[in-house]
Amino acid sequence: MVQVRFLGHAAFEIVGSKKILVDPFLTGNPQATARAEDFREIDLILVTHAHGDHIGDTVEIAKRTGAKIVAMFDVANYLVENNKGITTVGMNYGPTEVDGVRIIQVPAWHSSSDGKYSIGNASGYIVKLDGKTIYHAGDTFVFGDMALFNELYGPIDVALLPIGGHFTMGPKEAAKAVELLKPRKVIPMHYGSWPPIVQDPEEFRRLVGDKAEVHVLKPGEVLEL
Repeated sequence: MVQVRFLGHAAFEIVGSKKILVDPFLTGNPQATARAEDFREIDLILVTHAHGDHIGDTVEIAKRTGAKIVAMFDVANYLVENNKGITTVGMNYGPTEVDGVRIIQVPAWHSSSDGKYSIGNASGYIVKLDGKTIYHAGDTFVFGDMALFNELYGPIDVALLPIGGHFTMGPKEAAKAVELLKPRKVIPMHYGSWPPIVQDPEEFRRLVGDKAEVHVLKPGEVLEL
């Protein structure tokens, strides 16, 4: 069994034979119910891009737990140059395996910077763990090549998709992404954290219809696969 726990905003914990965090933005996250210090046994941390609400507490957690940080090559280098005592796995769009976990880094349509300088490209991740496939889209707009993710790496058991608009897809575009990805289940994310990205997840559910099971999780809630 694999568990996917929503931590608020775009942060998730994936637990199976390995423990994985994705974009662990907890400190300063108005939605978070967990704290960075709550995580003491983490194997991998996946970072989708360099914005602060996605890198978040990555370095602190990695230093304390020894977790390897997987990120776009440029983002990985940026983290290593600015922080001692961490281990990174820099990659680019494509597949790899890290400690027995199959990871495919895929494109995302978004920027990536420290707020001043561009750092690498934004990405999403397809994670294959214990026979389950999880797609974390990162921050992105919808694009037609999402259909390839299902064709090459599917079936996708759950897709974690932003619906907030303004910086990413809104509900309409995310519903189209569901049509392209064909996941069995979907969890909306990256909405409601701040006024510009307030959305109604029930509108997203309505637009998805019977194309997938929509699970609207509150921070701290878990979906079992």
